[in-house]
Amino acid sequence: MGGTGPFPSSTGEPDKPVMGREEVDRVLARLGAEHEAIESSLLALQDHAGRRLLEGAELTGVTKDRWATTEQAISLLWTYFDAYTDALRTAREVRSRHRWSTPGELAELTELLRGPGITLPSSASLSGAPLLSEQLTVEALVDRMNRWYAEALDVIVTADAVWSALPARIDMLSAELRRTRSLAHSVGVRPGEHPSGDDLERITAELTSLRAEVVSDPLAFWSGASPSSAPGGGRPDTTRYDAAARALEDVRREIEAVLDVRQDAERRLMRLRDVLSRADRTLAEARQARGEVLAKIAASEVPAVSGPPTVLQEQLVTAAEYRRRAQWHRLSPLLESLEERADDELLRARESLTAVTAPLAVRAELRGRLDAYKAKVARHGMAEDPLLIERYDTARRMLWSAPCDLRAAEAAVLRYQQAASEVLVPRQTGPRDRRTGEVL
Repeated sequence: MGGTGPFPSSTGEPDKPVMGREEVDRVLARLGAEHEAIESSLLALQDHAGRRLLEGAELTGVTKDRWATTEQAISLLWTYFDAYTDALRTAREVRSRHRWSTPGELAELTELLRGPGITLPSSASLSGAPLLSEQLTVEALVDRMNRWYAEALDVIVTADAVWSALPARIDMLSAELRRTRSLAHSVGVRPGEHPSGDDLERITAELTSLRAEVVSDPLAFWSGASPSSAPGGGRPDTTRYDAAARALEDVRREIEAVLDVRQDAERRLMRLRDVLSRADRTLAEARQARGEVLAKIAASEVPAVSGPPTVLQEQLVTAAEYRRRAQWHRLSPLLESLEERADDELLRARESLTAVTAPLAVRAELRGRLDAYKAKVARHGMAEDPLLIERYDTARRMLWSAPCDLRAAEAAVLRYQQAASEVLVPRQTGPRDRRTGEVL
């Protein structure tokens, strides 16, 4: 028996009517070594941390049943050990009477060491019908202690292995679960409102239940051989823990996706506000330009400018409320509709500004054309032509007066352009045949 292994087996000796002195001494030496090993093993078992935890725990299920038997076995092991100690002490006393034992003493020692000379009390049995008494040989006694010790050690080491592995891992997963729940709450993932919120509740309940069961019934969470018998042959059963960990990882990924949706919603809402703000500014500019056009341009049909899109602004407020309440299933379709309509609204505002300012653009184009022809005439030395001066002054007065009659001003510019062309053509190309138009 070692600190973590079974008692060393008792090999025994070939049966003989009476053991010789040297054989007695060999058996006593071996039994003495076994006695020390047994005592050390029992003391190590008594001080094992797993045993102390089992004694102080409120056990249930398989562990409760097996620990009840194991506690009885440990108690009986000490009873057996005391009987073993007494038998060994008696044999040593007989052997110490004489240096050379007499035939009678050798017969007595043979009976003590090989015969069923160890009497146990009536309670010294773990199973079967109660016995009034039981007599065993030393070898049978050690074999039974071996078996009970191994069984007791299996229970203690297995429970200790499960307790050393699973509760700490469950606690770490529970800490991760708390962080995930906090993140979920921040993005609006709550029980009853989002499937992942319900999943978090189920995982929380599962981990709470799992930890309680592991603490109270650790033997139910062991898979394979006992850790005390075959190193690496068994391990804590982490099936439920692994399933909870996978479920939590799935929820965490879902929450990260929701977080991405939230961040994307923030970006889209900011863009919507910007687009609608630009549309409002463009419409305001169009209204101001319309007043300017009406004051500066006469006899012109200037389209009316509509007000800001109040419906879109109201829906934008609704979208912001959906974001605040984390109602992503409502926010996404609303954002898609708003983005399309906001872009249309900005395009309409720009078209309205273009339509309103069109008369001013026409006047600016006429002014530019008039000045261009005047410069052209001046380059050819015809700036002092009386007809050109008259028609220029007329066109300029119309274009630079308010309100400006665009139709009359355009006609005046055209007359000036025609007069300039008539004056410039002969100088540019020389005399022309009036019948063919060819240069002479």
